[in-house]
Amino acid sequence: MKPDDHRSMREMLGAFALGHLSAAQETGVRAHLDGCADCRRDLAEISPLAHELGLVDVNRISATPTPSPDLGHRIQAAIAGERRHRDQVTRRRRVVLAAAAVAALLLVGGAGIEMGKQIDGPPVAVAPIEPVAVQSRLDSVQASAGLVAHTWGTEIKLEAVGLRSGSSYAVEVMTDDGRTRSAGAFVGTGGQVMNCNLNTDVLRPDATGFRVVDERGRAVLTADL
Repeated sequence: MKPDDHRSMREMLGAFALGHLSAAQETGVRAHLDGCADCRRDLAEISPLAHELGLVDVNRISATPTPSPDLGHRIQAAIAGERRHRDQVTRRRRVVLAAAAVAALLLVGGAGIEMGKQIDGPPVAVAPIEPVAVQSRLDSVQASAGLVAHTWGTEIKLEAVGLRSGSSYAVEVMTDDGRTRSAGAFVGTGGQVMNCNLNTDVLRPDATGFRVVDERGRAVLTADL
């Protein structure tokens, strides 16, 4: 079939769905549909609209629509309501931020008092940091890490430069029984140095390595433990 003939048949599908074709035209369209999957698909999309199209008053299609007299007032009222809502949200955010700032000051003050009390007491034991060699799968990325063994699991102190700014990265810890456990996630900072502490409930003796994967699930950093 020539392209012009095929286009003509496609243009007749709407009238076919509405039953507005002559018997000869309808026979021709049916014969074309038997051999054309594209037109069968188009007809399947058009057919559900046939009932609604049949309700259209053709005498009013060309009539120029006239907006209601109060349309402008309703638009202005909607804009004013949106502005009021935005102002309320802004005020609530300011209150929350102010409360958070006060809470932070109180926490810092309390921590300072507690530290002052401990100055004269016995020294607090600090868990040693185990250095770990990190291999980068990307030439533009450099990273280093250290591990801290805790009674509840393992802490990973990760430092990296070159990970795509704004992209999310997940950290997975591999165990000696072949399982993979999450150690959290972070966002890349591009050329800025990124420092983060990641935690997993896997105990240090059970951990055999960890990896950092990007949003596509590709490993960009790996480390054997």
